[in-house]
Amino acid sequence: MRFLAILAVLVLAGCASAPKNTGNSCAIFEQRDGFLSNWRRSAESVSAEFGVPVSVLMATIQAESNFEPRARPPRRWILGFIPGKRMSSAYGYAQALDGTWEDYQRRTGRHGARRNDFADAIHFVGWYHANTHRRNGIARTDAYRLYLAYYSGHAGYERGSWRGDGMALRGAKRASDMERRYAAQLRNCR
Repeated sequence: MRFLAILAVLVLAGCASAPKNTGNSCAIFEQRDGFLSNWRRSAESVSAEFGVPVSVLMATIQAESNFEPRARPPRRWILGFIPGKRMSSAYGYAQALDGTWEDYQRRTGRHGARRNDFADAIHFVGWYHANTHRRNGIARTDAYRLYLAYYSGHAGYERGSWRGDGMALRGAKRASDMERRYAAQLRNCR
């Protein structure tokens, strides 16, 4: 019994942190292909369900959280040393906001989905990108514009709120560049 408890702690500890090499999709999948979790299978399943390439899904998560399961935006500091509120409620791999995540859970029936669970987070990203495609007409393969709509929200994208927003534009470029890199790597993964 003690052995099983130790084994469970080791397995869960390995899932509680980001993969070591987040710039290599093959390495990410190799590190997270285990008994309890198979990131590649999750990504491929979401890609098949929503028609969004694995490379786009993975690049979105990399740009948002760098695969940190408990990523949050920085806090504001009062007088330089008193922790204040965070800039937003974004959390987890997908950096989904509370309200958007609740909408996803309600619309998909995935009420137990968690933002710090990779399979749930990548499903959210695929669902969001598919909705972006329907609402905003952005191709499911266009990592740059999908990221802008992801960052700005559907209505924000329509209004063009991302224009002149350096963080949004840098994030979109990072996602687009990473998508190309991941796509090339995925063609050669075993």
